Amino acid sequence: MTTSTLPVRPLGRSGLKVTTLGFGGAPLGDLYAHLDEAGAIATVETALASGINLIDTSPLYGHGLSEHRIGAALRRSGRKDVVISTKVGRVAEPFAGRGNGSGYLGGLPHGLRFDYSHDGTMRSLEQSALRLGVDRIDVVLIHDVDVWTHGKDAIDAHFAQAMDGAYRALDTLRAAGAVKAIGVGVNEAEMCERFARAGDFDTMLLAGRYSLLEQPGLASFMPLAREKGIGLMLGGVYNSGILATGPIAGAKYNYQPAPPAILARVATIEAVCARHGVPLRRAALQFPLGHPAVASLVMGAVKPEEVADQVAELAAPVPGALWTELKAEGLLGADVPAPA
Repeated sequence: MTTSTLPVRPLGRSGLKVTTLGFGGAPLGDLYAHLDEAGAIATVETALASGINLIDTSPLYGHGLSEHRIGAALRRSGRKDVVISTKVGRVAEPFAGRGNGSGYLGGLPHGLRFDYSHDGTMRSLEQSALRLGVDRIDVVLIHDVDVWTHGKDAIDAHFAQAMDGAYRALDTLRAAGAVKAIGVGVNEAEMCERFARAGDFDTMLLAGRYSLLEQPGLASFMPLAREKGIGLMLGGVYNSGILATGPIAGAKYNYQPAPPAILARVATIEAVCARHGVPLRRAALQFPLGHPAVASLVMGAVKPEEVADQVAELAAPVPGALWTELKAEGLLGADVPAPA
């Protein structure tokens, strides 16, 4: 067992405790480039050796390749105290052809189809266990039931199927002790709130919607998560890159080139950070942990040194005066929780 110096927080009411820095497996599916296999696996091994105990992935990520690579790292590390999180909502069809539409440059040559039914959920989870090479999965999230993925016209039907099918299946598995925590993984705070009001969830993974740049769920969803004891995992805390790179030419925001208004706002935030001797990416990494509903930041990486940098930046000091000035400048709301 690895002894971690990373802080640990409870994941909602599940009984699980997770490090405040988690590892996100999305890039390991060859999202933007074909990764070297050994380097990809070494990146996960570095996360585990650093004491990170939460590993999140999905069948979507490289059409199962992320799960394969993470499984290899888990077997090589021999660690048993890892909280494994994956997702349901897509079923692999190995002999149907790869198809298009996932956005991944590389990955396995297997097709995926949406299926939020009870049987589809059970099949997806079984496939994930086989790819990961494990006999347990601790956290299971219903994936991508949001307008971003399905559009306004189809979202209600997918939500209804997810609640009647996937949620019912996962609730049964949780009651039997087969999984320890269930939740959703989406890109919209509004859908997190809709699920939170419709079912009994332990955790939710919200990507790109609670960051130093923007907090759209602060007024409604975040208080609801606290009230219901839902532990939040946050992805995309750099808003697809701009809060890590700064407002450089070609900076990405929500997977697209950042518009002028976003570039200008980030430049102003970065200037405040500079006055306090804090790199923008450090402030962006530490800020979300100021909210008491947040359990862990799920951060992607494709190189071991990226993991090491995240661990170092999370531990580095940030003066409270930085958050005070950001609020005074109107760059954070007066009621936004800041790290102590």
